[in-house]
Amino acid sequence: MNVLKQKALHFSHRVINFHFMKNVSSSIQVIDRAMALVGLLSRAPGPINLTRLAEQAGLHTASAHRILGALMAHGLVEKTGAGEYDLGVRWLEVGNRLRARLNIRQVAMPAMQQLAEATGETVNLIVRRGDEAVYVERVSGGQTMIQVVQVVGAHAPLHVTAVGKIFLSEDSASGVMGYAERTGLPAYTSNTLTTLERLNAELATIRQAQLAYDREEAELGVACIGAPIRDAEGKLVAGLSISAPADRHKPGWIEAVKKAAAQTGSALGYLADA
Repeated sequence: MNVLKQKALHFSHRVINFHFMKNVSSSIQVIDRAMALVGLLSRAPGPINLTRLAEQAGLHTASAHRILGALMAHGLVEKTGAGEYDLGVRWLEVGNRLRARLNIRQVAMPAMQQLAEATGETVNLIVRRGDEAVYVERVSGGQTMIQVVQVVGAHAPLHVTAVGKIFLSEDSASGVMGYAERTGLPAYTSNTLTTLERLNAELATIRQAQLAYDREEAELGVACIGAPIRDAEGKLVAGLSISAPADRHKPGWIEAVKKAAAQTGSALGYLADA
């Protein structure tokens, strides 16, 4: 009798475990489907109707309708007057809370480490403070020969650094003129841009390429290449640069630094195609 009871108990446990695992699997599947619908809404240029949403998500219309209803109950999805669906305002609360926790140095570090490893050179994270570019983080590469090392906390005039010129390129014509008047565009080397005409020509190129160079303008023998980092609103908040002896620069660094800056911007919520 005891043996029969043990077998019955063992069988009931197996049945309970089966139903538990089945429910867990079903719940995960629902979450996956819900996130698929949210992803479609986040990439869409505007509200989408139920039929199109279900089709793009690979769901039956009834299933999509039930999931959207649950998302609406939590404020994550809204239904327009035309019966179409769009993201709900709850995402603004979530986004604002996350953005408040983001630290640009922490966010940029993975991309900076990858870039330093790929190039073997020093990678800098730079922000703007008034008329100066400030180095707030750096990662040294594995280059065993001479390396260019910028001390964290160091600063330089905007017009002599790659990322500094990216920040200037975002200014209006009057803003650039104001910078030139305030600083006098002092020369640090024979390559420094010391006239407003030459600076404006350089900034026009930077705006188009979304890439900037320091061609031994701050220090002879040292060159940099930089790319912009933008936040969720598309605002320029920082830039990444590679610093190395001028004769060691490689063409492949262009795409590498652009990719690293884009990865950091993406982590901040920037949508490049928006």
